[in-house]
Amino acid sequence: MYIAEIETTVAGIPCIVGVTHFESVAGDSRADSDWDDEGSTESEWEVCDRRGRPAPWLAKKLTSKIEAEIESEIEKYFQ
Repeated sequence: MYIAEIETTVAGIPCIVGVTHFESVAGDSRADSDWDDEGSTESEWEVCDRRGRPAPWLAKKLTSKIEAEIESEIEKYFQ
């Protein structure tokens, strides 16, 4: 179901982020557009409790800052 389970916290509550999709495309300095020049990273994930069960009540506590931190953790995991 998940390609990775990453331990983290949301609003100070220990949890697991279940990653269902991750794709990273390296940049190409010879590309015609800025998008291609910088590359891109795409991930899909859900917040789970520490037993790995989806936790929508905890996902409601996500802020844009927490989401960015989680996406950074996911990117580091797959490097």
